[in-house]
Amino acid sequence: MFLTELQQEEKEAFLELAYLIATIDGNYSVFENPVIVKYQKEMDLEDYSSKGATLEDILKVFKEERSKHIVLTEILRLVYSDGIVHENEQKSIRIIREHFGFDSNKYANFKDWIVGIKELANYPEHE
Repeated sequence: MFLTELQQEEKEAFLELAYLIATIDGNYSVFENPVIVKYQKEMDLEDYSSKGATLEDILKVFKEERSKHIVLTEILRLVYSDGIVHENEQKSIRIIREHFGFDSNKYANFKDWIVGIKELANYPEHE
């Protein structure tokens, strides 16, 4: 949604983070792959491949508050894309939230917004 607002270094770091989160549960799901492909297209990084950066190194790249909001929003979209939030995904989200300095209320607002969007996208159309 807002990934084009990130700086080039942040875009690459975000993709590293997305790859890391998508595979952290040991299962790169068929639901997560299209989300990552969409991220790559949105940021014009279709040919990007993961360099295997650590979570700590990735998170250091994001310094601006707006960038942190974008990253958390999009990572939550990825995590909730398959409908299953694995324990390792939860741990990673907690680390991201704490590193970015988001309190539990702010995090809950982001999470509720993403879950609401997912539900809306899956809502059947009435004829």
